[in-house]
Amino acid sequence: MRTATILASMLLIGAAAAPALAQDDTGLAGHYQVRLRGLGVLPESGGSKVFISGANIGGTTDLSNSAVPEIDGTYFVSDHFAVEAIAATTKHSASHSVAGPLGSVWLLPPTVTVQYHLQPTDPLFRPYVGVGLNYTIFYNAKSPLPGISYDDNAGFALQAGADIPVGRDGYFLNVDVKKIFLGTTLHAASGVVKGDVNIDPLIVGAGVGIRF
Repeated sequence: MRTATILASMLLIGAAAAPALAQDDTGLAGHYQVRLRGLGVLPESGGSKVFISGANIGGTTDLSNSAVPEIDGTYFVSDHFAVEAIAATTKHSASHSVAGPLGSVWLLPPTVTVQYHLQPTDPLFRPYVGVGLNYTIFYNAKSPLPGISYDDNAGFALQAGADIPVGRDGYFLNVDVKKIFLGTTLHAASGVVKGDVNIDPLIVGAGVGIRF
């Protein structure tokens, strides 16, 4: 919740700055950026529940952290506004404090955000904020529980980050933080076992990119 509040505040600051910057002509409309980043995916899965034959067995469900590579692309639709799409996939182990290990599952979470770049041509520091949508596909689930599956689901995303130019050839370093509000429902044992799993991952990334 604290992370979401901080990111939401940054979005409001960016929105407040937009009128003053809207007259700037940066010449970026129609340009692209491509980044290669390493991500830390940190689920914040408190409040999850598991039911057996409809009865809540108590306890909490947790998903492990994950570190993965990611590639993303950004298109500037105007001098300050851009659209970013990311591609990555992550594997997580799931466990329940009462039922024990639940196995593992892969997540494919394509996310699209609309970004506002506050200083898109600054030679030293180019911060941005964003808001968007995520759709997560769960696949290749493995578990000691028979027939386990997870429902695909959509969620909202908040974003804040910065590009740091390196040289004059369009290259830059990048740091980026996203908060995705996402949950899923777990099914196993022909419906005998059901779980409501809050994932709500914090995604922290760093990498390199090029603008062209």
